[in-house]
Order: sequence, then structure tokens, then C-alpha cells
Amino acid sequence: MARRANPIPHSSAGEVLRLVRDGDAETRADVARLTGLSRSAVAARIDELVDAGLLAERADGVSTGGRPPIRLELNPEGGLVLAASLGSSRGQLAVCDLTGRVLASRETRMAAQGGPDAVLTGLPDWIDTMLAEEGFDPGRVRGVGVAVPGPVELDTGRAAGAPTLPGWDGVAIAPTLQRRLPVPVYVDNDVNVMALGEYRARADAGDLVFVKASTGIGAGIVADGKVYRGALGAAGEIGHIPVAGGTGVRCWCGNVDCLEVLASGRHLIETLAAHGARFPDGREVSSVRDVVALAAAGQPEAVRLVRESGRMLGEVLASVVNVLNPAVVVLGGDLADAGDPLLAGVREVVYRRSTAVATRELRIVPSVLGEAAGLTGCAFMALDQILSPDSVDTTLARLAGNRALPSVNRALPA
Repeated sequence: MARRANPIPHSSAGEVLRLVRDGDAETRADVARLTGLSRSAVAARIDELVDAGLLAERADGVSTGGRPPIRLELNPEGGLVLAASLGSSRGQLAVCDLTGRVLASRETRMAAQGGPDAVLTGLPDWIDTMLAEEGFDPGRVRGVGVAVPGPVELDTGRAAGAPTLPGWDGVAIAPTLQRRLPVPVYVDNDVNVMALGEYRARADAGDLVFVKASTGIGAGIVADGKVYRGALGAAGEIGHIPVAGGTGVRCWCGNVDCLEVLASGRHLIETLAAHGARFPDGREVSSVRDVVALAAAGQPEAVRLVRESGRMLGEVLASVVNVLNPAVVVLGGDLADAGDPLLAGVREVVYRRSTAVATRELRIVPSVLGEAAGLTGCAFMALDQILSPDSVDTTLARLAGNRALPSVNRALPA
């Protein structure tokens, strides 16, 4: 458990919950020591949080002699958050508890390439259907996290500069969904969200770069425990860094020989199709999953292309490693399911081209969450807002006002 040097002044109930959620406080004594609050003030704040369903007390603390202390923890059953991870070609929905654990999930036909009208109109209906079919009470939902494959203005919830997704640029995603959904909606770029999910899933992650290698290629950066988005939300666009050895292929961004046009899943699909690669049953290659399946089956051209994509990705990541000096580089996305051919290609180049000090303790590893990275990240994106001290204090004030209302009404003259 982390220890703070000085008490936190004016600690509200929301701040107490944050201490518990972050793992800094496990008992009432910890809360008193960290905040400087009196025993009665600590008890009052904890009682508020327990009554609101946000905090639970467990009689299983570790005893140092005498009765074991009551352990405090975030109550996973205190509500639900919904996660919607929308890729270019497919989407996922999930219901999660307040710890970010996925309780139910499903793939959907809804994808960003279907256009904003279809997605923003259909998503609330998909959510309603999933809640009904899985038996969850809509009244317990506290918020929704949504990921889309392109830059997002975090403050406004608008899509920004996504030429690969016609019709999305400038679309007010969060405000539009907010009109249909009765709870707060939070939106971010899909790779940022996946990076957040992966970071929270790793106890010893440190600074992290998450690479999504799928239909396109992008990266999410977590530094000092927070997602780094850059000045305009466009950090991590590694897919548009040119790589050496290209043949002058024009990218949609206007540059030539970008990583994305030479190494992405889209490029591999097109290349394998041009070479006439097929499955034994005669089926053609039409998706990144097909590319991965052929590589896993040992199809020589598929294996060669995946490894070469790994090398080109490693060329770009070598510079990223030199600039950011992360503790871990995580490979995720559909193409990462190809496993060793991609991973070996990346490692080969990064360890050869990056500086010795930047790679001395660097780990280059596959995602531990796999396909769940986006859903988990969406859940935490929403939870970090919903369970922030200010949001919790606002919720508790509203609940207190609602409880007081009947007595006020009884005091009014007839």
C-alpha cells in the first residue's frame, strides 16, 4: 500500500473513495492517517459511501493481534458502466461492474465505417437490447464509455480529423448520444482507450506504449499513469511516420510510404489477394483475421508479410522508444494475434536500432487483454470520471437532498 507523507486537507467523501480505489487506504485507520480527519469524520464519510453503494466493508483484514480490522474496498456491485468499442470494421459492447470487470459482452455488426448516422442512431438501441437480454437493470447504469477509431476532442466529445472514416470529422459523438442516453457519455480514440485498459491490467506496467496493429496502425501512450493525448488529441499517430525502403506509395494523409500503407492489415489483405492466396477450401483473404489464420497455418507468403510488417513497425518504434523511454511496449489489435512472426520482427529492429539505455529494461510483449482491451479501457475511461472525487461528492449531495425532501414536504403548510 502506498503511503503519503502529509495529510490531505478538507478530505471529502469523494476523496476518501479515491484513496480506497487507488489502493492507498485499506482501513478506517488508513483513511484517518492519510487525511488527518477525526474518527467521527471518517465514520461519517464512509457511512455515506456505503449507503450510496459505492463502498463495501469486509471483515477479512489481516490481523496484527486481536480482532482483524475491517477492510474497505470499492463495491463492484454499486452500479454498472457500459462500454462500446467501435473499430473500423467491427464493434464490441459490454456491461461492466464498478471495478471495470466485464460481466457480459458481445460483438456487433455496428462499426465506424458504417457512418455516424447509423452508429449514433443504433448504439442506444443495441445497448437497450443487450441490457434486456442479459437481465441487467438499466437504472443501475452510471455511465457509458465509447471508443472510436480516430482523434477525438476530449472536452467536446467530437470526432476530429479522421479522413479514413468519411462523414465522421466534426461529428458531436458524445452530445448526440447524450440526448438518447440518461447517463454521462465519454468518448475517446480507440487506441488511447486500449492503452488505458492495458495499463490498468498490468500491476507493474510503468510508462507504456500500446500499439494497435489491425486494419490500420496507431499507438496510445500512458505516462505517469495518465493517457498522453498531445495538444490536439493527435498523439500516437505512428501509422503516418514514413519508413525506409518504400516505393513511393501515397497515403491518405498526403505523405508517401507511411507505416500504415506498407505494414497495416489492410496492406497485407490487398497483397495476399494480389498474390492469389487462398484457404484450402478456396476462400479468399478478406480480413485481418484471415491474414492471421493463414500465417498461423504456415502459409509462406502470409508469414513473410507479417514478419516484414513487424520489422517496419519496429523501425518506427525504435524512434518512439528513444524519445519516450517506456518501460513496456505492448502489441495489440487483430494483427498482433499472429504472434511470433510479428513480435519477432518488432523486437529484432527495436533492440538493434534503439539506444542501449532505452532498451536495457524494455519489455516488448503481447497484450494481456487481447480483444478485451478496448472494452476494459472504455469502462475505466467512464469510471475515472464517474468515481472522481467531484462527481462522487455531487452524487452524494443529490442523494442527501432527495432523502431530505419528504421531511421538507411534511413541514410545508397544507
